[in-house]
Formats: sequence, C-alpha cells, structure tokens
Amino acid sequence: MSTTADTSPVEKVGGVVVEDLSVMLTGKDVDVVNDIDIVLKPGEVVGLVGESGSGKTTVGTSLLNYSRAGAFISSGKVLLEDRDVLTMPWQEVRKVRGEEIAYVPQDPASALNPAIRIGRQIVELLELRKVGTAESRLQGARDGLAEVGLPNDDEFLSRYAHQLSGGQVQRVALAMAFLPKPKVLVLDEPTTGLDVTTQAMVLDTMAQLCRTHGVSALYVTHDLAVVANIADRVAVMYAGQIVELGPKETMFRQPSHPYTRALLDSIPHLSQARALTGIPGRTPAPGARPAGCRFNDRCSFAIDDCREVVPDLRQIGTDHQVRCVRAEEIGRWDISRGTVPDADPERKREIILSVEGLNVFYGHKQVVYDVSFDLAKAEVVALVGESGSGKTTISRSVGGLHKDWTGSINFEGDSLAKSARQRSAVNRKRLQYIFQNPYLSLNPRLTIEQIVKRPMELFGIASGTEATDRVVDLLDQVALGPRMLKYQASRLSGGERQRVAIARALAAEPDVLICDEITSALDVSVQGSIVALLEGLRKERGISMLFVTHNLALVRSIAAGVQILQAGRVVESGSVVTVMETPREDYTRNLLSKSPRID
Repeated sequence: MSTTADTSPVEKVGGVVVEDLSVMLTGKDVDVVNDIDIVLKPGEVVGLVGESGSGKTTVGTSLLNYSRAGAFISSGKVLLEDRDVLTMPWQEVRKVRGEEIAYVPQDPASALNPAIRIGRQIVELLELRKVGTAESRLQGARDGLAEVGLPNDDEFLSRYAHQLSGGQVQRVALAMAFLPKPKVLVLDEPTTGLDVTTQAMVLDTMAQLCRTHGVSALYVTHDLAVVANIADRVAVMYAGQIVELGPKETMFRQPSHPYTRALLDSIPHLSQARALTGIPGRTPAPGARPAGCRFNDRCSFAIDDCREVVPDLRQIGTDHQVRCVRAEEIGRWDISRGTVPDADPERKREIILSVEGLNVFYGHKQVVYDVSFDLAKAEVVALVGESGSGKTTISRSVGGLHKDWTGSINFEGDSLAKSARQRSAVNRKRLQYIFQNPYLSLNPRLTIEQIVKRPMELFGIASGTEATDRVVDLLDQVALGPRMLKYQASRLSGGERQRVAIARALAAEPDVLICDEITSALDVSVQGSIVALLEGLRKERGISMLFVTHNLALVRSIAAGVQILQAGRVVESGSVVTVMETPREDYTRNLLSKSPRID
C-alpha cells in the first residue's frame, strides 16, 4: 500500500478520500487499477492524467461505486464525509449519485436525451427525487444556466440538445451536474475536441463553480496543458497505478518520474517550436504488464532493480509522491529541452498549390468568403480558428469532397475540378485527405493490409505480393510493423488507427496531404509520435501538408505558415513565428490568450 498524507482535516470538512482502491477483471486474477490512494479536498481540482488505457476513467467512475461490464471493485474505500460509498446499500448509492457525487461524461451530447428539451433535462434528477417544487426547480435551472454563461429564457429552455453547439452542450452538462449542489464532481475528458475559446470558457466556468461552492473535482484528461491551467494538484497514472502525485507547480517544474517527464516532452509549446517525440511502445493492457515497475520496458532510466522490485508510491517532498526507485538519481528536468528554431519566414518557396477567391456554400447559405492562400513544396500551412470558422469546409473543398464553391484551386498549374470524381486520377492520387476520426474513416470489415493496399490497386501503383511488401514498408514507416497486417481496425487503439489512415494516404504516393484535426482526440504521446512521423515525411519525401487544427501550440511546432479564420474569413495570415509573436488582430490575440500553455 502506498503512503498517503494525513487526511483527518479533510474528513472533517468534506471532500473525498480514496484508500487502497483496486478494480479487477471478473473471473480473472488481473487488476485494471490497484493501490490507488488520493485525497480530493473541498474546492480543489485534481487533474488525473495519463495515456489511454492507464485506468483514469476507471478510477473516476469508482468514486460513484461503478465499474464497467467485465470488471468489479475488489477492495478499497471511497470515503465521502466518513461514509464509505463502496459499502453502501445500492439504494443509498443511487441517492448519492447525482446529488452528492456528480459525473460529467466525455461526450455530453450522448448523455443528453435527444427527445427531451433542455429545460426538462436539467431538472429531471430533482423531479425524480422530488426535491423542491416545480417553480423552485425551474428557477434553479435558470440560475444554473446563467452561472455557466448561457441564456436562461424560455426559448433556450425549449431547445433540444442537437440545437446547441458543442460548448453549449458541455456547459448544459455542467449546469445539470451543479444544480443538486454536489460535494464531488468527476469530469471525464470534458473538453476533448473543443476549440480553444470554448474550452477556456468551459474550464473557467468549472473551476469557478468548484471554488465558489466548495466542490471537490477530479478532472480526468490526457491533456497536460489543460491541467497546468486549471488543476491545484496533479496525479499521473500509468498501467493502473498512480506513479506521481503532487502540487501543479512541482509536477511541471520538477517532475520526478520518467513517465511524467516523457509526457511533458510530448507537449508542444506556444512560445517556441519543439521537436516533438512520442513514448516508445504502448501502455500494457491488464494481464500483460511487466514485473517490477510497470514502466520499465519503456523507460530509458531502467536498471535491473526496476524489473524486479515493485516500487511503492513514496514521499520525496512536500505533498509530492513518486513511484520510482531512482527518482533522486535521474537528475533535473528542463521544460525548455527539445526546442528547435522556428521555420524561416524568408526561406525560398516553390508553390505547389494555390487557392484564390474561394467562396463556399451550403445550399443558399455562404459559409466561406474570398479565401486565398498558397502552399509550397515540403511546407506545412495550418488553418486555425474556432469551431464553425470554416477550416474543415475549406479543406474539404480543396480535397474535392465538397463541390459547392466558386473561385479557383490550382495544383501545379492544373485548375482542379470542384468534385474529386471530376478530377484526373493523377490529381486524385497526388492529393490525399486524412480524416479527423479514424474510427469512422477505416472500413471495419477489411484487414489493415486490405485498407492500405487499396490506393495502390486503385491507382495502378502495385498489386499482389509487391503491394503487400509496400504495405509492410508503410506500416514500418508509421511505427506499426507487419504484425498488424491481418488485424481488423477494431483491434487497434485510436492512435494506431490514425497511423493506419496515414499509411493509407501515403500508399498513393501523394505530394500533398490534407490533415483534418488528425491529432485532436489523441494522447499527447501518440500526438508527438504522429507529428514526428509527419515531419520526417516532409523532410525526406518533400510532402506538403494543409494542416487543419485548433491547437495553436501544435501549429508552432509543425507549420511554417498559418491562416487564422473567423466566421469563414481569413482575418490574419503569415509565417507562424510572425503571427504568434506579433499578432495584429484582436481575434488572433484572443485565441493565443485562451490557448492552454505550460511554458
């Protein structure tokens, strides 16, 4: 069992104490998470970070005495004001859920009932529990919406979930969670995929509500930059265990576990371009975790003791704990390491793609206005803006996936037709699109070999054994390897699927890649690996990229030029270093100020 701080003051005033929590797979002697000790104080936000598969969500839902199908909570305590949630009768657990411990899921749109109006959904729990009168519940809903910065008039209350933006849906979920005035709030990746402005609004709202109402919050995320801006303390999880826990300032200035340092090395910075890297290997699944320290097979500091001794979570400083036998030996970490020079704004450019006077329509509605930019060989140009700014619409028009547009798109002297179907096979081959969501863009019935081989067969590049050999080479390039050949997409993680999507695009031997938010929902380590892969392709094969994103810090590390979009118009453009260091427009300055940063 790990060492925990004295929790008696917390138990007297509220909050949650988690002691020696373990979750096992049903019917197997295999732990999903184990040896979890953490304290959530009233009004405090604790960030729980780590790669996918580390057990973050499992710990979060355990606070509500819930485990997914195929798993069960095998031991430990979750003390809510001296009451153990894990030993409560199920009737009492149901009452605690929502009223005392609230949960905000990663995708609130799927948690909201599409057939019930917003006003009714917000008060549904109070109606079921018969709390207050109809008038008091309605007033509570209006007050809650105002508190999260949303309209609270009858028109807004009568809307359905699909009539709200992503940020509005997220804030409705927060209003619902805070309405019963819970003591504890569990937030599971609540801002994944949101643009920086909406994300900042949601995070500011959440932090203010927690501190105003004295709510203890556990913020589950893979985004360390967000945690750096909102959390009071940070717990880093790996392979089902907390490997480091401490105050935010300590964790970002003096991280002591090699895994924490590796995660921080994967993060792009707003202030300086960085050579991003991923963490070799992948998080081991339950039942396949190595002996000793669970990170030893991916750790550059590992010695024999790390492979033989199971380390305890031990105190190494004020409120700072680490699960590493070599924490004092591996030296200090420097946040500025890995920085590289920005792209030279005066470099010579050889234009390969130019867009002139692009206007895009959906039916009778115009959504993009007079957009012009160009892309040079072996160059990355980023399209940046809030949700609804027209980034993806422009990229789909360039890729021939949206054909209701006017203006001109020229590709090395050829004027491209509006639809991909009308373009020549050569131009379709040379211009490839990588979609945001690899869960939807890969055919679930085909093997990885068939998916990657398809463009080769379609464009007459290779077939048969030659095509299979090329697939193996491409999978090696994207760090997957031949073992994946006969897998179907369902067996792969999100990051692995995105690498397959990149390999499929590269199979056509393109000159231009259109990358549509391809890292927005990925772990920082996987994002670092993919960015390193793309940068290598740019340098070695001279591939150009149109990179759609809302992550300005990532733009600093990958792009040479940037187009800032607002409501379908380019409001600022230029070299990345110029736009980020000396922005001219208030809109650009606002985006930069809202972007989470650790530097």
